[in-house]
Amino acid sequence: MVITRFAPSPTGFLHIGNVRAALMNFLLAKKSAGSFILRIDDTDQERSKQEYVDAIKTDLEWLGLEWDRVEYQSSRLDLYNSASDKLRSIDLLYECFETPSELDLKRKKQLNMGKPPVYDRAALALSDEEKSNLRSNHGDGHWRFKLEQNRIEWEDGVLKDLSIDAASVSDPVLIRADGQYLYTLASVVDDIEMGITHVVRGSDHVTNTATQIQMIKALGGDVPNFAHHSLLTGPGGEALSKRLGTLALRDLREAGIEPAALCSLMARLGSSQPVELRVTLDEIAKDFDLSIFGSAPTKFDEKDLYPLTHRYLQTLNLGDVQQNLDSLGVPEDLAQSFWDITRENINTLNDLSVWWDIFAKGAEPIIDEDDQEFVKKAMSIIPAMPFDEYTWSKWTEEVKQLTGRKGKQLFMPLRLALTGKERGPDMSKVLPLLQNIKAK
Repeated sequence: MVITRFAPSPTGFLHIGNVRAALMNFLLAKKSAGSFILRIDDTDQERSKQEYVDAIKTDLEWLGLEWDRVEYQSSRLDLYNSASDKLRSIDLLYECFETPSELDLKRKKQLNMGKPPVYDRAALALSDEEKSNLRSNHGDGHWRFKLEQNRIEWEDGVLKDLSIDAASVSDPVLIRADGQYLYTLASVVDDIEMGITHVVRGSDHVTNTATQIQMIKALGGDVPNFAHHSLLTGPGGEALSKRLGTLALRDLREAGIEPAALCSLMARLGSSQPVELRVTLDEIAKDFDLSIFGSAPTKFDEKDLYPLTHRYLQTLNLGDVQQNLDSLGVPEDLAQSFWDITRENINTLNDLSVWWDIFAKGAEPIIDEDDQEFVKKAMSIIPAMPFDEYTWSKWTEEVKQLTGRKGKQLFMPLRLALTGKERGPDMSKVLPLLQNIKAK
């Protein structure tokens, strides 16, 4: 059975970059009737906050990404203790005492000598007495996994054949001096214990994958199928990381973006297939295929979400939006008509309030100076309310006879005067909903 996981750290809100990994792992499991695990990586107790845990769950629920179970790394410390003890027992975990500034100095010297900035394993040469003295004088050290310095190879689900020389990579730190387990160890232990079969994540994790493959084998686990999707950039190819604050999922939700639009885009973005709106996750999962994705950085523009949201809204009936209309105060007898004529003229459901204000309160008229006299004459002969579906045609015919205007010169000034908008629904359908006309 396919078992995947999404493993966010509750140190901030989910952003658009997180969605890709979450969605891909979810779709892999769903397509195969497998299991999707939400794993909260909260080993960093100082930065992890419950408000972020709650927000992550809210965002995933909004997207429709239902998890089969949720796990918290903070409750799995005994497993990490056992794993680290095992690695020590086979001499693959060793204590180091360099300070961050000392490590930085070493890296600079290596770079100046034209060498890769890889940890030199100086700690392996320390005697027990030297280690004891260092602990007494500087406190406990941090712990690194000793890599076998050979070539690590695997078949990647997106990047195909990958090979990394472990000698070009520093032995990864697994445990900080304060005893906190870092992502690399906790993730490996969890993937083994949870039986994870597939891991999809960003291409910035490729080097992590290489070291984790060695760790999984050292701990006697089965290596999952790894796949590394391309990283997102802005629409101009700029680094997206600088703009993530404006791309939090909660911001997109508040802007009126629909989950179906976001999932449809992210399930195809960067692939060889065109983006197409799919209303349900079942439809998206049916066609999902990791092999169609490329390795090149993928441009993401949040503006692309609005046409997809617009198209999604066209699939909704009155019952789907009744709660939205109720919150606006749309009367029950006008609800169907209101939805029918506005659905084609909104990009998000947030736009409904603009149209209801026009109908209920009256729009601020826009009248060009050259049209002032024309509009005044037209409004002087507008029929009494309530209007019906024939009012517009009868009225404009009378205005035409009175003023001699026709076509765009006749209709556009009246639309602007009544709605304050150049474009919108058929005016014969708009008039019956108008309850206030400020142009008078």
